[in-house]
Amino acid sequence: SKKQAEKAVHQKKEQSKTKCRKARRRHINLVAEFNHRQRKNIWLETHIWHAKRFHMVKKWGYFLGNSPTEKSYRACYRAMTKHCLLQDLSYYCCLELKGKENELLKQLARICSIDTGLTFQEACCLSGRFEGSLNLYRADCYPEDMLGPVTFIWKPRDGSENRQLWIWVHPALKQDILRELKAIFQCTEPEEMCITEPVTTSIQEENQVEAVTSLGNKRKKEDKEGEKAVPVKKIIGDGTRDPFQSYSWISQTTGIAISDRSMEILRYRLIGPSSHFVLTETLKAASVQTV
Repeated sequence: SKKQAEKAVHQKKEQSKTKCRKARRRHINLVAEFNHRQRKNIWLETHIWHAKRFHMVKKWGYFLGNSPTEKSYRACYRAMTKHCLLQDLSYYCCLELKGKENELLKQLARICSIDTGLTFQEACCLSGRFEGSLNLYRADCYPEDMLGPVTFIWKPRDGSENRQLWIWVHPALKQDILRELKAIFQCTEPEEMCITEPVTTSIQEENQVEAVTSLGNKRKKEDKEGEKAVPVKKIIGDGTRDPFQSYSWISQTTGIAISDRSMEILRYRLIGPSSHFVLTETLKAASVQTV
């Protein structure tokens, strides 16, 4: 009994010297764990930062920060009025339209009205210099059957008649607006299929992790060649899109292509007098090389 007690103390000392408690409890593959934990509710890129500081809520298929855990209202107000405050709006859905400019404007005019203000044809917005905002309606139904407010950005002209338009919609309105856009442009044929399989892949990764973990002795996961495997963060769609369904559609009659770019294009909002300074210090212009 005395020997067993000494042996237990000795083993405990050895174990405590190897790693701290936080390291011992850490998942062997963080990426596999994250993919598993966001199978039902998608995480934004800033999820970890918000989860440590905010009360998180499940809304529209996402995990979003709802309110701060500490009284930081004065700090936020001070940042908005004197410095810069950043918000993560990546949960907003992005619908991308590609095709001839005349055809795009002709059909888009059916779901908005000049009586409400700006349209997709506004000169300052059509050039790509400014973002526009308007209310969408079901085709030829104005002033009834409003779908909801959206913002849009045209890609600047490149000399071709083909244009590219990004429409940003709230996730609660996404399905209705996408259905209406597909109807007016007659986009019925799937152009691309989402080939990622997040659920099965996450389960397979976890099984592999469990297989290489035994009796507290953790070994690094290896691939077929015996080398250290590098975990990959998988694109698993978003809270409003089935990852196994198509995410891009094309019309053979109009030539217009519609793509669902939700969670593929991140969006942040900067508020405050120092916003422009933060952007200029963060973003650096790339040198254009002509061959």
